[in-house]
Amino acid sequence: QVQLAESGGGTVQAGGSLRLSCVASGSIGSVYAMAWYRQAPGKLRELVASIMNGGGINYADSVKGRFTISRDSAKNTTYLQMNSLKPEDTAVYSCAATIQPPGGGPFRNYWGQGTQVTVSS
Repeated sequence: QVQLAESGGGTVQAGGSLRLSCVASGSIGSVYAMAWYRQAPGKLRELVASIMNGGGINYADSVKGRFTISRDSAKNTTYLQMNSLKPEDTAVYSCAATIQPPGGGPFRNYWGQGTQVTVSS
């Protein structure tokens, strides 16, 4: 089994910063990609940022220039540095990872429980 644990959420004023962390643990052979999603009340879940094993990175247009995703492969950890936060960034942020078990086999997608980020105006 694989578990993803997020941390770093909280409440911040507009213009402030937060750093989210997500650690993958358990039966991990290879991590193909890690990503952050968010879901605001009444809205669909959206991809915020993703980082691939080879280093490829993607961001949602709404966060480009403000958010930075990074990864520590040795620790199976991904970070999301969020700067210049806006009230519309308020959401539950969830970590996701595509992981292959030790010894090979199919990759599977795993999700964390999510962490609340609230940006006050």
